[in-house]
Amino acid sequence: MTEQATEELFRQDSYLREAEAQVTAVLPLAEGGHAVLLDRTIFYPLGGGQPGDTGALAAVESAARYAVTDTSKSLPQASGQIAHLLAADSPAPEVGARVRLEINWERRHKHMRMHSCLHLLSALLPYPVTGGQVGTDAGRIDFDIPEASLDKAALTESLNRLIGEDHAVSARWISAEELQANPGLVKTMSVKPPLTGGRVRLIEIADCDLQPCGGTHVRRTGEIGAVAVRKIEKKGAQNRRVRLAFV
Repeated sequence: MTEQATEELFRQDSYLREAEAQVTAVLPLAEGGHAVLLDRTIFYPLGGGQPGDTGALAAVESAARYAVTDTSKSLPQASGQIAHLLAADSPAPEVGARVRLEINWERRHKHMRMHSCLHLLSALLPYPVTGGQVGTDAGRIDFDIPEASLDKAALTESLNRLIGEDHAVSARWISAEELQANPGLVKTMSVKPPLTGGRVRLIEIADCDLQPCGGTHVRRTGEIGAVAVRKIEKKGAQNRRVRLAFV
């Protein structure tokens, strides 16, 4: 099996819905089914609180289609490459075959909108982040906030104001050394920013936020749409979980 890193097209353009790739390996899974490795992919793998993409691989030279039920970068047998997990009862393509990648765009786009919105939330609440989760219709961030008194209505109003101002969202790369020299960029307490070739990807929301992130995002905050803070939970002496959802 080749151990060449998967080319991550989704980091270059989160809006890619289709692309062609070549199958480099097919791995049997203990629980049944197979994991397909490709030379390049538009499928985002589970990580950073964002779920892995779903969709399909369509054979270029035949009518065969293979449903992708999840995408992961943590399979031990995949050597850190991105694995496209097929349904347990699905056949698998042959190594060397060319396939067309098709992501479930509606699901992915919701993840992009929610992920960008959670970055706005972290800008409004400038406290250390202890956890988070991106969902299709809802999301959450856990904050380490001493003596916190948060107001759902005020947070909702502030979030929707920033969304409505339609700030540009962009990505750029810095070296690991540059990140070490600017530790304040990192908001998460337990998760290290992902390194790609010794570089770290920054997501900037103009005039709002700048932080390392490997996830997929929208191009402008106006694309997020209206949201509401649904619940603020006390998870510990200083831990507050803020849940929000699209409306």
